[in-house]
Amino acid sequence: MKFRILSLIVLLVSNASVNANDDWTVPELTDIPPGPFIMGSTGQERDAAYRLDEAAYGHDRTRTGQWYADEPRSKPNLPAYQITTTLITNRQYLSFVKSTGYPAPDVDRKTWDGYGLVHAYPRTRRHAWQSGRYAPGRAEHPVVLVAQMDASAYAQWLSGQTGQHWRLPTEAEWEKAARGTDGRWFPWGDTYAPNKLNSHDAGPFDTMPVGSFPDGDSPYGVKDVAGQVFEWTSTQAKPGRFIVKGGSWDDKGCGVCRPSARHTRPSKVKHILIGFRLVRVTP
Repeated sequence: MKFRILSLIVLLVSNASVNANDDWTVPELTDIPPGPFIMGSTGQERDAAYRLDEAAYGHDRTRTGQWYADEPRSKPNLPAYQITTTLITNRQYLSFVKSTGYPAPDVDRKTWDGYGLVHAYPRTRRHAWQSGRYAPGRAEHPVVLVAQMDASAYAQWLSGQTGQHWRLPTEAEWEKAARGTDGRWFPWGDTYAPNKLNSHDAGPFDTMPVGSFPDGDSPYGVKDVAGQVFEWTSTQAKPGRFIVKGGSWDDKGCGVCRPSARHTRPSKVKHILIGFRLVRVTP
């Protein structure tokens, strides 16, 4: 019910405010052609991912916890679609907030502590917006501290602004855009390369401007699909939990940064490690 109410508010306000702001822009898009692709992983890929994690962390928790066991191999055949070339940025999300009055990305201490995450609350402050604006110098960083519902609300607003259909990608759409058709382990190939993504191996332990690692682009030219931040999808794993993909600046290894890697997060969580991108669907 809360989602439907917020969605209605966003649609009503956005329809009333088309052209109210002249500073919003349509996100850059990448075409993903129709056809099948290899989704999921093999035992060989998963074993290599566990070994990367073990070398980086000095323990075998991802292996013993079977983090990558649920990556079933398949060959979906998808129609053509377009996906935003980069994650949605703070600058792009600001246009939505200004246009609609939607709450800016933030989380209070009680809520954050209730998530039980390893990051202390003060670490969220550099990502949180103050007085309706993101921190200086972070305009082109991916927006984070957005729940799955917030990302969907942005998509609905953008749909109203453009008269087109925007939404979160399905897990399959996201994975094809990230790895192409040949089942490669990373966007660039089968060998992990810390210099091709924003991870804890070689990055600043923070988000970075989108597109900072062009050598890590997917075969289609989609950027930051490994590392940077995890990304919401529209694929529900169980009631109240959705698949997130991509890895983050906090990860080492980086087995979890593979396009086939998958895990779930509660749809209401506002996390410093989760952002989103959208697909545009042609009727």
